[in-house]
Amino acid sequence: MTESRGNLDMTKLLAARYRAASDRPYLASALYALTVVASREVPTMGVDRHWRCYVSPAFVDATPVEELAGVWVHEAAHLLRDHHGRADRLPAADQRDRHRVNVAQDCEINDDLLADGLRLPAGRVEPRLLGLPDGQLFEAYLPHLPPGVRECDCGSGAHGRPVPWELPGSAGPARLGEAEARALRRHTAEAMRAHQRARGTLPAGWQRWAEEVLEPTVDWRQALSGAVREAAAWAGGAVDYTYRRPSRRTPALRGVVLPSLRRPLPRVAVVVDTSGSMGDAELAAALGEVTGVLREVGVRGNRVTVLACDADVHAVSRVTATEQITLGGGGGTDLRVGITAALATRDRPAVVVVLTDGCTPWPDEIPSCRLIAALIGPDAPQPPHWVETVRVTT
Repeated sequence: MTESRGNLDMTKLLAARYRAASDRPYLASALYALTVVASREVPTMGVDRHWRCYVSPAFVDATPVEELAGVWVHEAAHLLRDHHGRADRLPAADQRDRHRVNVAQDCEINDDLLADGLRLPAGRVEPRLLGLPDGQLFEAYLPHLPPGVRECDCGSGAHGRPVPWELPGSAGPARLGEAEARALRRHTAEAMRAHQRARGTLPAGWQRWAEEVLEPTVDWRQALSGAVREAAAWAGGAVDYTYRRPSRRTPALRGVVLPSLRRPLPRVAVVVDTSGSMGDAELAAALGEVTGVLREVGVRGNRVTVLACDADVHAVSRVTATEQITLGGGGGTDLRVGITAALATRDRPAVVVVLTDGCTPWPDEIPSCRLIAALIGPDAPQPPHWVETVRVTT
């Protein structure tokens, strides 16, 4: 769909889009999802968060079709790579300088486009012209840009900050919602993968982007923290009555002492796989992360028990710091022994975290606690479906 205002040469503009889509069919869906809005205020071309493409009539008149095709791909790349979403996660000081963010984003895009043979207008941003290497993400370019860098504004669809020439979010022609945009990104990534299998050619930056969309890299620390927090909240949700702290309603009832409800912190056991297949460095790093997560959720002191286990339990430590943990073992692996031992302790845990490379048998039945497996290494076998799983990269 298009909205034409002013003397915009739509025939030339759409011919450029057709050329871009024909030469790179894996981008066709994204290119045709953009809605054209003519604007005399935009310097060249730009996009907003809603996949509306603002186009200067004077810029179209002055730019050859081949270069316009390159600009079409450039603007679509801002939205496909979710530059505005990523910019929203930058520190506040960086977000305020939208021009600098835009330059870094154009560095991320343009090296791929030029390597792919696309023509771009004169004055374009390139990493090499700024003394920077190719092939990096804009977040890596941003702190290394020279001071005072400026260029044309690509809009809130790039740097995330509203600009005067954009329409209000709910006004104007057709626009894409975030759910539709996510689906379009995935469709484009699948088209890129199919193109690469058929022809074997795809710019490195697009290849990296498609792999990330189709097989996203999960921040395992955040995932583990979320799993432990949820388990701790679930376990701590049990309440009991206590007279140690009388109810606040007690003064209203003369001669009657009412108990109050308490929500105890759960006890947590960490079963550490110390079999011969586990590396000391990886194990120490992951164990440090787990104990850090436990401290964050308020589980510390004598509420954390660590069991070192291969085919047998070799050490049990109630710890307040990673340095107090005793590891032993080095033989075969059967972490069922460690899980059983954890549940048989006097202070039975409500949450059990298992640190392992996954090469172990698992219990045949679901234990009466929350069980989280922190799997170390990319090739760790998947545990049973009822085990909450976080894959740890080291």
